[in-house]
Amino acid sequence: MRPLTEHDIRNSFVNCSKGEAKRLAVPRNLGELPWDHLDFLGWRDPGAPDRSCLVTELTGKLVGVTLRFPSSQHGFLHRSMCSLCLTTHPGGGVSLMTARKAGPAGREGNSVGLYMCTDLACSLYVRGRKIPDSGARFEESLTLEEQIARTTRNLSAFLDKLYT
Repeated sequence: MRPLTEHDIRNSFVNCSKGEAKRLAVPRNLGELPWDHLDFLGWRDPGAPDRSCLVTELTGKLVGVTLRFPSSQHGFLHRSMCSLCLTTHPGGGVSLMTARKAGPAGREGNSVGLYMCTDLACSLYVRGRKIPDSGARFEESLTLEEQIARTTRNLSAFLDKLYT
């Protein structure tokens, strides 16, 4: 992913108003992020524990999405799998993230959801640059490039649902 500025990020949101996008907490460490290892930028809002944001390029255009997830988490013995990167996590490591749809459907309250890594570090898990709390990911027969392509396809399919 190419490095983004705060201006790029705030102008990319498709499922909230310009005023909401202006008030969102944006990561302050943008210059320190491992952009070459990210397929998307995802972060949790420190001021709203049930809100996260995600920004990626989709067909050459930046698309930002605000996400909500429940604050109650499963116990440590419960394991869940992220639908984007297929990483398994114990406890609250995976959450159902819901995004308000873009346009009139979103203003009417319609949303879509997907189980994702709660910390939105899917790109780093796939590349082995971050280890899940469980200690490791499942060994796959796919190459790293194929796993990255699958993750970006899964994200694109989710984002496409925001417009339908």
